Amino acid sequence: MRFRFAKLGRVRFTSHRDVARMWERALRRAGLPVSYTAGFSPRPQLSFGLALPTGCESVAEYLDVVFGAPVDAGALPEVLDPLLPEGISVQGAAALEAGASSLQEEVTSCTWEIEVPGVERAGLAGAVEQVLASASLPVERERKGRRQTDDLRPAMIDLSVLPGSDDHTFDAVVPGARGSRLYAELSTRPRGVRPSELAEVLGVELGLARRTCQWIERSGSRWEPLAAPAASPDPVLGRAS
Repeated sequence: MRFRFAKLGRVRFTSHRDVARMWERALRRAGLPVSYTAGFSPRPQLSFGLALPTGCESVAEYLDVVFGAPVDAGALPEVLDPLLPEGISVQGAAALEAGASSLQEEVTSCTWEIEVPGVERAGLAGAVEQVLASASLPVERERKGRRQTDDLRPAMIDLSVLPGSDDHTFDAVVPGARGSRLYAELSTRPRGVRPSELAEVLGVELGLARRTCQWIERSGSRWEPLAAPAASPDPVLGRAS
């Protein structure tokens, strides 16, 4: 069964590992027939999608759970929502076909909406234009205890300033602060790009970042791992406090 859920508000400071523990506890308290691994230390068979950087929000997080008996997908959001912390809400659930690929293998890009306090639209547009015109965007990363330089330019699928940005107030970051909003679609292959790395190549301080979609692309077409319901809140205006 695949779940889609949101992570909004103060719970965004919770780590990926702690969110996994929250889900394990909620599934256990709901009495659902979750399958467990074999061996000396059995674990519930849960498989998360791409880890969300701590401090970021999302309206498009995914989790695959293996059940040992049939469950009603339509009833799961109502059952699990009260058992999860404030800010984590289940948007939907659907059964997967046998042999479906994992989220880690399938997702090829993510879209983000990011606040940029203190930078007017024109200034941010100039920074975006410079980034897109660059042949390479080197950043230093640490991998397995070693520093290495990666080029982020191939990961920049789309980057633009959202309309109406100059009218936006970012009270969640700095009370009364004004600035712009950035839209970004970033490839996840061979490795995902964090908003902090995007800030580094843009030369600006980014505020609150929210992941709005994850995409699977194959044979020229693309789709979401599990589409959001029609009644989902607006990705920006529906923020939890």
